[in-house]
Amino acid sequence: MRLRPSPRPDQVVFLLLGALLLASACATPVGVTRVDTPEMYRSLTTSVLSTGELSQYSENLLTRLGLRQRFDEMPEAVLAGLRGPGAGLDQEYLIALSELSFFHATKSGKQEYFLASAVYAWAFLFGKPGGLDADPLDPRLRLAANLYNVGLAQGLLGSDGESVEIESGKRALPFGSLEIDVDEESLLWSGYRMSRFVAVMEFKVRGLLNRYRQAGIGTPLAAELMAVGEGPEAEAARKRIPPRHKVSVTALLRMPDVEDGIASGQVRGRMRIYSSDETDHVEVAGRRVPLELEPSAVLAYQLEGAPIWDTELAAFFSALRPPSPESLLMLHPYRPGKVPVVLVHGTASSPARWADMVNELQNDPRLRNRIDFWLFSYNTSNPILLSASQLRASLRRIVGELDPKDKDPALRQMVIIGHSQGGLLTRLMVTDSEDRFWAAVTNVPFDTIKASPEIKTLIQDSFFFEPLPFVTRVVFIATPHQGSFRASSLVLKVLRKVITAPVHLVSGFKELGAENEALASTSLEGLPNAVDNMSPNHRFVRTLSASPIAPGVKAHSIVAVPNEGLPDGQNDGMVAYKSAHLDGVASEKIVRSNHSTQSTPGTIQEVRRILYEHLGIPCGLECEVVERVDAAEASMSKTAGEPAGSCRP
Repeated sequence: MRLRPSPRPDQVVFLLLGALLLASACATPVGVTRVDTPEMYRSLTTSVLSTGELSQYSENLLTRLGLRQRFDEMPEAVLAGLRGPGAGLDQEYLIALSELSFFHATKSGKQEYFLASAVYAWAFLFGKPGGLDADPLDPRLRLAANLYNVGLAQGLLGSDGESVEIESGKRALPFGSLEIDVDEESLLWSGYRMSRFVAVMEFKVRGLLNRYRQAGIGTPLAAELMAVGEGPEAEAARKRIPPRHKVSVTALLRMPDVEDGIASGQVRGRMRIYSSDETDHVEVAGRRVPLELEPSAVLAYQLEGAPIWDTELAAFFSALRPPSPESLLMLHPYRPGKVPVVLVHGTASSPARWADMVNELQNDPRLRNRIDFWLFSYNTSNPILLSASQLRASLRRIVGELDPKDKDPALRQMVIIGHSQGGLLTRLMVTDSEDRFWAAVTNVPFDTIKASPEIKTLIQDSFFFEPLPFVTRVVFIATPHQGSFRASSLVLKVLRKVITAPVHLVSGFKELGAENEALASTSLEGLPNAVDNMSPNHRFVRTLSASPIAPGVKAHSIVAVPNEGLPDGQNDGMVAYKSAHLDGVASEKIVRSNHSTQSTPGTIQEVRRILYEHLGIPCGLECEVVERVDAAEASMSKTAGEPAGSCRP
């Protein structure tokens, strides 16, 4: 075996010099490396909230002071040193203390450091000199607001790991204590007291077209409700707002003397809860500041696991109690000056199916303070005339209770929007029945029949009615004005075996047959359900389609068809175009969709346009864009030799 000779010293020097020259040719000790734009922006916007790493502001301060490694090893000692006596902390130190406290809290799980992060962030934003006096483009302003919002929620997190404890009392800080005084009156909401709060910032929303949020100050929460108070007013409020309702609120802890509190170790704050339907801005330190709002997340949280999803089909196939005034629900307490927009769902459905429309339109800044959504819930297998009488009675009752002296003109400009079967109920709110529906059943004059007062009132309310004077506009969505082709004889035969009619209605018809020989043939077998009513050949749908809409009521149609081209001959899977089409309406909009079109952007946009028209709001750029796209689409279709059409006046 031969051994390779060792290099001479001069050869070693030469090799080292060569390696250094090669290295210097590749990278200098100081220089730049080109990266792509996303990577560059990630490095500039990194923070403990976005990536779990420190921002360049905190890194710069720690590195400049020679404390970077020591912060990793002894974070609490470094935080105590950065705070010092707590007096005279400038903006650079305050934002760093806020982020570093939050960083340590996430690593250690110590809630006092989350609260410290919120305290320092508040001092940065509203202390003297405050962050709001800085350059409005300073990215530290948004970082400080987010640290305050999330730090406050995490610092007040309950033992269950979900609820945020909004309670008066003293909380620990790393350098002392935070005394919180809760404004108890701000916890009251429409006959309820907010009893449990859940932070929604960290929720990922699914199932909605868009997530709407307003960046601002404060911790966005979903508030659960507990009934409080007695008397007619409290009971009426609770009757209209469902007990499982979650309120979108923002918690704001004001700390007016925060600089003195940081120095003394005794910070004091006043906590107030703001509901999003009450306000979206507050005044802090003489400035108008937006509140942080998460309405979409609260809506999705309310619908997560809600029983209403399970009852859609169950309610269709089972008997329910007699009509109840609680079937018309409100999402917010009544406030004069807002126009009610009543949403009526379709067959085997529920008010939850309007979630996207409510989310989109309730978060439209031009509509938010001008309309209130009311939701009607009903057993969709019941005879349509019975459901219509329930809706009519509920609307009359609620308008009378809210405004008995007719002082609020907005209540008399009501809009009703119905989908599918709900559209038929909607049409019955603006139709004068005269004796058409009764005559379609029997030629026996109603005044001559014998029945108990309860049954006679039930029949009269269902068969004889006039247009509601406070309903001035209606919108029909995928409505089978001339029946649904899906309501075939086979479907009816199967459904008749499983649908249970309401007990009070069955007994009423039996009583009519027993007391009136001319009506003896009216029995349970002849009692129509909603699917019967929507059969194209049924007397109900034929009678309704021949009944005119009341003069002075503006009606609009939104018709769903799946394919491009002319809608004639198409259907949405349940309703043919020729059935959904209605002559004489103010507008007809064709959307490319299946029957369940309530969540289709085109349908929602058309409802938005109609509400703008109703309220006298210029439609503006959004409508112009949609019109331009419709025109361009029509032009391209014609060029390609295909017929096109989307809107008929």
